[in-house]
Amino acid sequence: MTRCQAGVVASEDGSYARMFQRHAHPVSAWSRLLSAPVLLVPLWTRRWWLYVPIGAWFAVNPVMTPPAHDTSSFATRAILGEESWTRDPTSEPKVLALTGAATASLVGAMVASYQHKKLAAVTGMGSVVALTLWQWKLWADRFTRETARRAT
Repeated sequence: MTRCQAGVVASEDGSYARMFQRHAHPVSAWSRLLSAPVLLVPLWTRRWWLYVPIGAWFAVNPVMTPPAHDTSSFATRAILGEESWTRDPTSEPKVLALTGAATASLVGAMVASYQHKKLAAVTGMGSVVALTLWQWKLWADRFTRETARRAT
């Protein structure tokens, strides 16, 4: 197991780096991903105030856990790869394309939820999660490549 060191976990000091160190904890990463469907609830129920606690959850989630202790978890490697990718998003065109597809799927799921089209809402949100997991795979691969490069 590789220990998470500040230089491995994030590229810079400060709150941005600390946020990624904590968000890389598997509990934070997985709970955030699996919470995505709750974004549809206020649209379906027309209870707009529900976006307040949902927004609070998504704001607190990346910092609610301690920093990841090692990089053995797929989710940890994915989030650390994402942190690296944010420094140069054009370096991975496939991730940019997946981001666009996931965004379109989320918008579609939100519209379907507002229109009470259950199958379309569920399918759209399922696509969001699947596309996000594909992004995670690419980010985890990026982290693994960068870690191997640093080790040599």
